[in-house]
Amino acid sequence: MSKAIIVLDRDGVINYDSDDYVKSVEEWIPLPRSMEAIGKLTNAGYEIAIATNQSGIARGYFDLNTLNAMHKKMVDLASEHGGTIQYIHFCPHGPDDHCDCRKPKAGLIDQIERKANQSIAGSYMVGDSLRDLEAGVSKGLKPVLVLTGKGQRTLDKGVDLEHLQVFD
Repeated sequence: MSKAIIVLDRDGVINYDSDDYVKSVEEWIPLPRSMEAIGKLTNAGYEIAIATNQSGIARGYFDLNTLNAMHKKMVDLASEHGGTIQYIHFCPHGPDDHCDCRKPKAGLIDQIERKANQSIAGSYMVGDSLRDLEAGVSKGLKPVLVLTGKGQRTLDKGVDLEHLQVFD
């Protein structure tokens, strides 16, 4: 039986984003209600997957150990609110690295599907940028734009995606 999986971007969706990058555990601060939302989704029967571009690694702003510590903080805080994050997939590459995992490419979604051993087409991709949503749509996920992070800016630029849902 297929599991219901929701894919979330990280920066700007779960935690505060920064144009200067989130570079440390101390700078990783959850957005209000994000941990509670993960708890509610978990309790509603969804598995939570994170798909996040983390080019700060390629740029030398932080290392893999720091990223893992940020993700541990995220997982622990979600757990305190009844949430479980089953999958965390990230792209460590820069924009000029020509990888297949940097959103809007679908490599992170492919990784989640392989790990879950199922297609997640028909599920949801929640993001604050067009590149997040495009990655999900390319794999058959329904786009959900949140107005946190860069979401309002994304909406103001105009998003032409079929079945787009928008939430505060």
